[in-house]
Amino acid sequence: MPPPPHPVPRRRWRIAWLLGLGVLVNYFDRVNLSVSHQALNETFGISAVTFGYLSGAYNWTYAVCQPPVGVLLDRLGIRRVGRASTLLWSAASFAAALTPSIKGFFAARFLLGIGEAPTFPANAKAIGQWFPANERSFPTSIFDSAAKFASGIGVPLLGVLLLKVGWRWSFAATGIISFLYFLLFWKIYRDPAEDTQLSEPERAYISEPTDAPLEEKSDPLPLPYLLGRRKVIGLALGFGSYNYVFYLLLTWLPSYLYSALHIDLLHSFLFTGVPWLFATATDLIIGGWLVDELIRRGWNANRVRKTTLIVGTACGLGILGAAHAHTPARALIWISISIGGLSAASPVGWTIPSLIVPRSSVGSVGGIINFSNQLSGIAAPIVTGYLVAAHQSFALAFGVSAIYLLIGIAGYIFLLGKIERCV
Repeated sequence: MPPPPHPVPRRRWRIAWLLGLGVLVNYFDRVNLSVSHQALNETFGISAVTFGYLSGAYNWTYAVCQPPVGVLLDRLGIRRVGRASTLLWSAASFAAALTPSIKGFFAARFLLGIGEAPTFPANAKAIGQWFPANERSFPTSIFDSAAKFASGIGVPLLGVLLLKVGWRWSFAATGIISFLYFLLFWKIYRDPAEDTQLSEPERAYISEPTDAPLEEKSDPLPLPYLLGRRKVIGLALGFGSYNYVFYLLLTWLPSYLYSALHIDLLHSFLFTGVPWLFATATDLIIGGWLVDELIRRGWNANRVRKTTLIVGTACGLGILGAAHAHTPARALIWISISIGGLSAASPVGWTIPSLIVPRSSVGSVGGIINFSNQLSGIAAPIVTGYLVAAHQSFALAFGVSAIYLLIGIAGYIFLLGKIERCV
């Protein structure tokens, strides 16, 4: 889908697609583990509970790094932090491919979490710098939808690669791809102020104040102060509930199809791609293009964004339908509704930090939001592992995620409130 037309040059879109490619690559690293579940069980003899802990290991270091990463982004800038992180996550994939033990695999996943920790806060900050407020949903949806697209094509591709050459080579392949992205990011990314090829008309367009005045120079707000803002708390709750379902499906969907619905391993890899491809479309079309288009046509920006957040998150409750599905087709329909609705809300959520705080503090708020996300990313695979091991069913695990979604919706309604500057 092409970017919306504008009478100014479009160098900013090169940055949007670069960020999207980066998310695509680092989600290949993440989904590789869910694809390798059965192979790791054969190699190391791990249980469902151990796999749950292993799936969440990445998120442990990822979560711990979020608050300091946000501060580092605001102080050191996207380019320097981004270069270091992409190199580190590449090394982590190679480490996973070479590990001789399950302890080494845990260490590789911890390292991956550190390396990929800056990705989403950095991307949110970059979009805030490169795009005016009324044009941020679509470029945000480019990198956000890449997380779903990576699962849509990554699980089948990596699954076939694993079946052909083994799980170690599939991790080595993602390491190579990650290193190539590191070289690309090093060559291309610059902030607008550093880009000598950015034209003056586009620079003026990017700097145009739309929804709120954009302070060019101010000190970052203290982290404890931001943690006390109701809007930040509401956004963190809503995003946390989204990420719980996201990571439940990211880590357990192939196993759910394989064990609960008795689909063979190859077809479980192929079927897993269906809801993620649907989620990619809703992310780009509804959460990205449609939101920006309605705002450009004069619709109330707050109402458009809030409606998308709340309705999209409510669609996530479709996971309850999958809890009682007895056929692959019915399960995939319900899961597609769930992750599709959540994916439509996600890019809108990632635009909000740049709308509620000054530019100097967007990285910090992004770090807070992603910290909440990763707590959910830690909990979802572990809780699911325990519940599946205890009940030999995914029904209760899906029910827990629905309760969290209701809490997230309440956070959007009662705490986030109107999307406007809170400081």
